[in-house]
Amino acid sequence: MIEFEDVTKRYPDGTVAVDKLSLRIPSNEITVFVGPSGCGKTTSLRMINRTIERTSGRISIDGEDINAGDPVTLRRGIGYVIQHAGLFPHKTVVDNVATVPKLLGWDKKKTRATAMELLERVGLDVKLAERYPAQLSGGQQQRVGVARALAADPKIMLMDEPFSAVDPIVRHQLQEELLRLQRDIGKTIVFVTHDIDEAIKLGDNVAVLRVGGTLAQFAPPAELLAHPDDDFVESFVGQDRGYRALTFLKPDDLSLAPLPPELSVGDDGRPLGWKSNGELLPLGAVFQRGDSLRATMDSVLTSPVGQGVCVDEAGKAIGVIDYITLAEVLRP
Repeated sequence: MIEFEDVTKRYPDGTVAVDKLSLRIPSNEITVFVGPSGCGKTTSLRMINRTIERTSGRISIDGEDINAGDPVTLRRGIGYVIQHAGLFPHKTVVDNVATVPKLLGWDKKKTRATAMELLERVGLDVKLAERYPAQLSGGQQQRVGVARALAADPKIMLMDEPFSAVDPIVRHQLQEELLRLQRDIGKTIVFVTHDIDEAIKLGDNVAVLRVGGTLAQFAPPAELLAHPDDDFVESFVGQDRGYRALTFLKPDDLSLAPLPPELSVGDDGRPLGWKSNGELLPLGAVFQRGDSLRATMDSVLTSPVGQGVCVDEAGKAIGVIDYITLAEVLRP
């Protein structure tokens, strides 16, 4: 557990970036700091690994004050991922990932084996191992950054807006990859973003900060959306917080209609699109049983015919849902 106790960061010019921040960050979960520019979220993150020193208060990890030891030793035990990955341009991908293990004195064989394993774990082809960062796409670079942060198997990972510099499709892929990784490895992750949708999607807990570095609310996403503490939080999570809350609702038994003849399906059972006047219209989003109502609704809203397609784990179409059925599910 990481604990902030009345932590303040004041700069020499008198500017207060963080003001008496107190909260407990649970172990083995993702906690997201979110808020407008100037709210102190990145400063709060960087005080954990002492790249920024607090002015007053106490920050502890599992009960031990982080200022009790050497800051370099502290940082080597904490993974850190930033925007644009921050890779060393003169080092290959595998050497970038191996940076911290080498500093820790691991032998070459173990270091390389760990780096190659981590490249696969974050979804990268090991054929990229000998390339340089400039030869990779932005999304690939961010994956390398995550692999590097994991290389020494740290208990804690700090992630400062790591996905904000990539396009929306790649950003979605990276978010899904992070959630998959977290299910596998269960790290204590502190994640900074200015995007409330990203915070709600990734966070087990969300800390909403105000300008001036004070805590407005700390809660699980579903509670944050359902019961914002004040007008500021309500405004920040948005007027469509009811729609966002559908992310956390999963119907136990969703009634699907049979596949209609208008749906074009391939030989493998995968949906291809909607047949209309000799043309094939785009499919729209698809969903699976067990997905949230938000994903289900999205499939209906993006469908050109108002019917969302449900697929199984292999991607095979198994049924459809329309507005009327969805309205019945949403009815209180």
